[in-house]
Amino acid sequence: MTTPNLFLIYVTDVERATRFYSDLFDMEPVAVTPRYIPYEVAPGVIFALWSGRGDTVTGTTPRTSEIGLMLSGSKAAVDDCYSKWMAKGVTVVEEPHEDVFGRTFVVADPDGNLIRVSPVD
Repeated sequence: MTTPNLFLIYVTDVERATRFYSDLFDMEPVAVTPRYIPYEVAPGVIFALWSGRGDTVTGTTPRTSEIGLMLSGSKAAVDDCYSKWMAKGVTVVEEPHEDVFGRTFVVADPDGNLIRVSPVD
């Protein structure tokens, strides 16, 4: 069986993005290279920042996908996360609201990549 185990986020400034994601998710990378910063988010599963295609991925490149953080708990868990991230100065794309899958909100990283917080499915 083949399952995805590497999730790349294209960024234009890998140092800025590393600071953003390390602070936002309170995690440290497993390695640091000039253009590739991997975080192990589960055994054998890597979430990585990649600026190696900086010549084709610019600040004006539209970001059409989302990464997600699914939280256990009630609506309060989503709202608590929103409050904590607001205190960090994140860019809000969608404020907390109800959707078909429950309470959710969306923020953007410095490059415009989207991050959705929602309850566990």
